[in-house]
This record gives sequence, structure tokens and C-alpha cells, in this order.
Amino acid sequence: MSFFIEVDYSQYFKEGQSIGGDVFLLSKGEERDRIICTLSDGLGSGVKANVLANLTAHMAQKYAAGTTDMVKSAEIIMNTLPVCRERKISYSTFTILRMENLKSDKVRASIVEYDNPGFLLIRDGACLCPEKTRHELKRPGAFKDENLFHTELELEAGDRIIFFTDGITQAGLGTKQLPLGWRAGNVKRYILELLNNRRETSAYELASAVTAKARALDIYKAKDDITCASVYIRKPRRLIVSTGPPIDESRDEKLVKAIADFDGRKVIAGGTTAQIYSRITGKKLKVALSDCDGDLPPCASMEGVDLVTEGMLTLNRIAGHLEKRISLNELPRNSAGQFLKLLLESDQVRFLVGTKINDAHQDPSIPFEIGIRRSIIGRIVKALEENYLKETELEFI
Repeated sequence: MSFFIEVDYSQYFKEGQSIGGDVFLLSKGEERDRIICTLSDGLGSGVKANVLANLTAHMAQKYAAGTTDMVKSAEIIMNTLPVCRERKISYSTFTILRMENLKSDKVRASIVEYDNPGFLLIRDGACLCPEKTRHELKRPGAFKDENLFHTELELEAGDRIIFFTDGITQAGLGTKQLPLGWRAGNVKRYILELLNNRRETSAYELASAVTAKARALDIYKAKDDITCASVYIRKPRRLIVSTGPPIDESRDEKLVKAIADFDGRKVIAGGTTAQIYSRITGKKLKVALSDCDGDLPPCASMEGVDLVTEGMLTLNRIAGHLEKRISLNELPRNSAGQFLKLLLESDQVRFLVGTKINDAHQDPSIPFEIGIRRSIIGRIVKALEENYLKETELEFI
């Protein structure tokens, strides 16, 4: 893959609600050459809206993952969803984005929109206006003409797609400052200003900035569910994690070379592995006792390596956090938190796992520890791929 597709979102519930009426779903195709994301806004707020939005979003994800034409899929969803008898409007709005051909220099994107604010396509610091095809729907019971809008795009490195619910565009509605709400034009100008000030803003940072601004315009009491999704096409952020010494000392230099030559950030998990790297490179290992929290061993620092931690205990803790889908704003303030931050900020993670038994842990005649290490790394790899859609590579040495 010549570049990476970063997708993330940010959300605030309507003030006083414990569940949101906006639903965002993200998935990758079985062959990992397709990304599908759906943002649905259920009618009203709270539990009822959440059920309606969830139904719509899950249907959209399923249809978009198949071979059915995107517009036809959207029409099926619309004909399945009822029209509210009182308001004569659909029970849910949606935006569906499907990106394919991920491993080439030109990613194909197909976007179908129904009644959500229009998506934004930003390229080279400007907001483009791609051609949209209108498809008229005729459903019994609806009081107005209903239209689906379909857009086909070829995405390039540096492109961004941003889409959101009307909780963004209507933020501040009725206030003296914004009697008609924030409006799409002002949202666009705000996003462009953010990106012009910091071009490398991540997808999550951009989505978070937009939702935070919208909530602020509502005087920090959201009048509707506020959701923004963001897509960023960029170079991948790469990380190597080395844990455990090689099975034979003759492979120590191979291990060190793999770490030193890696183009990206570097983590060594395990004291023995760190000592091997220190011995061969001549770099000094310094323990940071200030990071000790009494629960996990502290981190260490070494020139040329971004983070050095203890091995098995820290890795096991990390596996547990990843399996619970921990987010960047929930990280613990210890060595595991620093490790998790590097993992979650990376797109491609390479694991280099030594297969020598650590004499400090096990009887050398029992290869039990190797199984434990492999099991923990396997859990981490699975969680990164399934919960965070990371790309991973696993090598035993």
C-alpha cells in the first residue's frame, strides 16, 4: 500500500441523554481491500433514535459490503424504513462511504447521502465540489420529495473527506450569535482554517475539534446529538515492537539490525532484549524511576528507541486494554499507557518476537514461556486488527 486510510469520528450525546441517536459504524472487507463507514441519524433522540439509527447503519454496512450497487442498496434501505406518521419524514438519515482499491495509488470512493448535511472533500487546502448524481425516491406517506445523492471519486494522498449530522450544522441555533445555527458554510470555513494552521492534523483530532466547537456553540449543552466523521489519506505511521531474545545468540545482531534499520517508531518490550540492543549498539539504557506507579515496572530510555518497557507483565496489560477497546483519551499514566499510545497512533505494526526461554522466568527444559509470549502477542495482534483495523506483521526470531 502506498498510503494509509485513517478513519475516525467524535460524538457528543444530546444534553440529558445517556445514549446517542447518531450511530457511526466502520468495517473492512474480508480481503482488507475495502473500507466501509456509515453515519446514521435516527429521528429524535435517546433510545428510540439509537435503535432506528443502528438498524439503518447495520443494513447499510451489510449491503455496502456486498456486490449490490450502492444506490440500489440505499433505495432498498429507504423502502425498508417506515415514514413517521406524525411528521411524514423518514425515521433515519444516512451517509454511506465505501472505499476500494486500497493498495493502489488511486483509491476509488463511492458516497451515497440521504438527508444528512453534504460531505466535504478537501484537497490541497481547498474544498472541492465534486459532481453529485440525484436519484429521486417515491415513497408513500412522505410529505416531500426525497432524493438520494451519489458521488464517485478518485482519492489521492493528502485528501480528506468529512461528513457529519445536523447536530453540527444546527449548533447554536436560536442564539443571538447564530440565530440560524452554525450552517454548512461556516463549518467548512472552520475546518479549512484548522487544516491550514496544522496540515498534519489526524482524522480524530479534526473530528474532535469540529464536535467540540459545535458543543461550545450550544453553550456546552448539546441541543441535539453531535457527530462528525473524518477520513484522511496519508502515508502510514509505522511501529516495530521487539520482545524476547532470539533463540540463539548468533541471531542477536540480526535482531538489532532489524530494529535499527526500521523506518518508523521503535519499542523494545523486555529487559533482556533491551540489554542485547544496548550491548551491540553501545547505547546506554537508563531507567526512568519517575514513571514507576507501583503496579508495572517503569519505562527506560535508550538513544534510537522511542520506548523501552518490561516485557510479559506490560504486554499482558496492554492486551487486556486493547481487548476492551481503550481509546486515546482513556490511557493510564504508566508504561502501558505510553506503549498503548504508540500502538494506537500507528497504522502498521510489526512484531519481532524472540523464541529463547528467559532463564529468569522458566526452567530452560520447559518451553512454556514461549507459548505465553506467543499467546499474548497473538491477543494483541487480534485486538489491533479487529478493534482498531490496524495492519500487523508477525515474525519469530
